[in-house]
Amino acid sequence: MQIHKLPATDAIASLRTTLSGLSNVEAQRRLREYGANSLAQVSRKPLWLRFLKEFTQLFSIILWIAAGLAFMAEWWAPGQGMARLGITVVVVILVSGIFSFWQEHRVEQTLAALSKLLPQQVDVLREGKTSRLPREQLVPGDIVLLAQGDHVPADCRLIEGFGVKVNNAAITGESLPQTREAGPAGEDDQALGGKNILLAGTSIAAGEAKALVFATGPRTEFGKIAHLTQSSGQATSPLRQEIAHLSRLIGIFAILIGLTFFVIGRIAGIPLWDAFIFAIGIIIAMVPEGLQPTLTLALVLATQRMARRNVLIRHLPSVETLGSTTVICTDKTGTLTKNIMTVKQVVLGGTSYSAGDQSKRELLAKDYRPFFMVARFCHDLREGEQHGSQVFLGDPMESALVEMAVQAISSPSDYRKLDEIPFDADRMRQSTVHETPEGPVLLCKGAPEMVTTLCTRILTGGKIIVFQEEARSETRTAQEAMAFQGMRVLALAYRPLPVSWQHDAAMEEDLIFAGLAGLEDPPRPEVPEAIRKCHQAGIRVIMVTGDHPSTAQAIAREIGLVRSGKPLVVSGEKLRDFSDSQLGLALDETEIIFARVTADQKMRIVEALKQKQQVVAVTGDGVNDAPALKNAHIGIAMGITGTDVAREAADMVLLDDNFASIVNAIEEGRAVFENIRKFLTYILAHNVPELIPYLAFMLFRIPLPLSPIQILSVDMGTDSLTALGLGIEKPDPKVMEQPPRSQQERLFNWPLVLRAYFFLGLIEAVAAMAGFFFVLQSGGWLYGQKLAMDDPLYLQATAACLSTIIVMQIVNVFLCRSRSRSIFSMNPFRNSLIWWGVLLEITLLLFIDYTPWGNAIFGTAPISGKAWLFILPFALVLVVLEELRKWLARNLTNLCIRQKPGYKV
Repeated sequence: MQIHKLPATDAIASLRTTLSGLSNVEAQRRLREYGANSLAQVSRKPLWLRFLKEFTQLFSIILWIAAGLAFMAEWWAPGQGMARLGITVVVVILVSGIFSFWQEHRVEQTLAALSKLLPQQVDVLREGKTSRLPREQLVPGDIVLLAQGDHVPADCRLIEGFGVKVNNAAITGESLPQTREAGPAGEDDQALGGKNILLAGTSIAAGEAKALVFATGPRTEFGKIAHLTQSSGQATSPLRQEIAHLSRLIGIFAILIGLTFFVIGRIAGIPLWDAFIFAIGIIIAMVPEGLQPTLTLALVLATQRMARRNVLIRHLPSVETLGSTTVICTDKTGTLTKNIMTVKQVVLGGTSYSAGDQSKRELLAKDYRPFFMVARFCHDLREGEQHGSQVFLGDPMESALVEMAVQAISSPSDYRKLDEIPFDADRMRQSTVHETPEGPVLLCKGAPEMVTTLCTRILTGGKIIVFQEEARSETRTAQEAMAFQGMRVLALAYRPLPVSWQHDAAMEEDLIFAGLAGLEDPPRPEVPEAIRKCHQAGIRVIMVTGDHPSTAQAIAREIGLVRSGKPLVVSGEKLRDFSDSQLGLALDETEIIFARVTADQKMRIVEALKQKQQVVAVTGDGVNDAPALKNAHIGIAMGITGTDVAREAADMVLLDDNFASIVNAIEEGRAVFENIRKFLTYILAHNVPELIPYLAFMLFRIPLPLSPIQILSVDMGTDSLTALGLGIEKPDPKVMEQPPRSQQERLFNWPLVLRAYFFLGLIEAVAAMAGFFFVLQSGGWLYGQKLAMDDPLYLQATAACLSTIIVMQIVNVFLCRSRSRSIFSMNPFRNSLIWWGVLLEITLLLFIDYTPWGNAIFGTAPISGKAWLFILPFALVLVVLEELRKWLARNLTNLCIRQKPGYKV
């Protein structure tokens, strides 16, 4: 059957459906028969293969080498405990690999679950009623309603349409939108390019359509070529690349250090056995085994937190980019405002009236009936069900006009739409043709400056007169007055058409001006605080709207975006005359608003900001916004009012269309980067007290203060949960008082290195070595005296060294919660995972020191109360020294503030 060659009525009959759609019972039966309207995912690597891959990561390979060396040493000198070390290292590899695999699996599940928060939905006629259903529930025979910006959800045959153009690039490669009509195709037309065919995977570029579904899921043209268009891979995050680079540096450094000191030790006459222990210890001490799983957890939990704050992250890299955002280009309607519009004021015949004035409603309805007819019928709304009642679905502005008209006049709802010239950003108006008892009538609404120029006559007091210059001037004055009050102003006009009218540009000429409507869309109450946060955080907010300049400026003042007397307001008309240099200079202004701009101008603004080395986030909801969303560093689509095309082009989606949610997302993005630095500082800090004992063992020929197994007990045992706790810290209250992070700023920078290795790490190393020597000397040990590895005194001393590191790390986890804030200024109970980690550290410490199993596994012995009295004060010393460093850092920062006015931290 070639459905594209059938008349619309025959096509509907061939699929055994009606213009009112299928019954719910029949739709469910067909769903069971044909299956869900979805495509099978491209096959990925088997789960077992991905599981095995976790054990061949760089750190795992290094540890495999260490385990191999341990087993080799056991073979070389049996009975020295190296087999136990090798087994322990293998266990660590397995635990780390399993945990990493589990985390990656959680990432996949989390992103899949989050995507379900925003399923693609479609308006479907079932039993004569419009329902909004998930795309997957479509079946052959369904009647779907599509509008500009919608994705075509299945292969459809157009049965009714107005100004329909479809973007077929995804299927046929055609770069320009193609016109579609409801009539049957010619004999030579192919189904793929039929003039009445809408293919799944394409999008509606213009107009509105009613279409019959004839193929779903894998039976669609898109389904047949799905293996060419689907992709199973995801972009690698820049931060992940940097972590991988850091891992390689640490791994190579660990191996080189181990091998270098092994060679030096052999040259210095150290026995091969001791050199082996030394090399293995160095490698294990330098490898932060928990780094990759902690990073993965930090990112996935950040996306979950953002989802709870009404932000859906579509690509993980955008979590990081958010932290360095310097400019937000935002729409006004629906983002800064509530998008709940009402008609507040109308101007009819040169006189202004309150739209809510019921006493004059009957008089106005009688004398200005055409005005209300335009408001009632010139729209793209669709009647549907919402919360159990029949409502109009679509643009809130059009809904407000219809609501006003319904209250004013009782008009039949069967004025059939005959034709439409859809709204677009260049024309800034929409026209529809309707069949009325008086004949066909064109109804037009749009921006006053675009509509009034087409009007030659004006409706006043029930009479039609010439639209003279004086009346035009009064109209402009009334428009500016309403716009100054923050109202969105629309002009409404009409024109009776001859019986033999034709669809052409002349349709919109010689119009009769009916009046102005001023619509109010109040700002969201939470937006002023969000704007204040942006200013405080050093983030510029630029309003880029299609609304009137006066309206945009009034809203900008109300929300605190404009505070000066004369902000720079650039209209789309002015922007057309700007050179790139002029636009660049204009963007240097402290306060700037772009009004009456088109989609291509919006993209030009984004490009100009990028040329100025700004990190740009831009909001959008329409199909024409897609290029700007793609070009920005962060494209932000609207989840409620946004089109499918806009959401596909965006990096993140606002589930509530609220500007304040953008600020929340930036706050979370900044927190992710800082959290990674926090746990990186924490993890690297304990590498120093693990490394120093080996250097001391080699250089000063003392007993080895720390065994490789004891190092692993810190890296993969005691410190694991506390490190994860730092990775999921909530945003610091002052994070939005900092300037945006530079794109050139590296995660692993010199301040982090100095603090982790040469400050916190050295203090911990001094404390650990002091605890080790205290126990040795308390037991009568003399320098140069050798101790057997099973000597009780040696076991107590190594237990003291290990215990000191764990105690210092318990304190350090609280110090690492902030680079500059005092530990006493932060709520210690804000992060419950850290406290669970501390409890785990104490439990493992008691197990290692005071149980026979712990002593046997880790080579320790119980230490005395006197040793604890010696060790614990070092924790206090660490707190005092770090608090002093933070105090100096804060004072230096304050000095910078005083020397550089306007700089914020």
